[in-house]
Amino acid sequence: MKNFAMKLLGFTTAYVFVFATLNQTNVNIRILLMMHSIGFILIPLMSYTVLTDNYTTNKTFKDWYEDHPMDTLEDEEDN
Repeated sequence: MKNFAMKLLGFTTAYVFVFATLNQTNVNIRILLMMHSIGFILIPLMSYTVLTDNYTTNKTFKDWYEDHPMDTLEDEEDN
């Protein structure tokens, strides 16, 4: 992963999956409440970090998807 925002996104996603899994087991309620409180901090922090990240790209919507290259939309409209 290239930057802090993507690392935080991955960590928060894994954290939420672990928390959801532990809710289905017989884990002590204090541990679940602590994890729930940490989640209240992680999710807004992740959202703020991703939205304010300084990521720039030279791609536009005309470039379509990188994993499925196509002619640009302008080229297709001419046909």
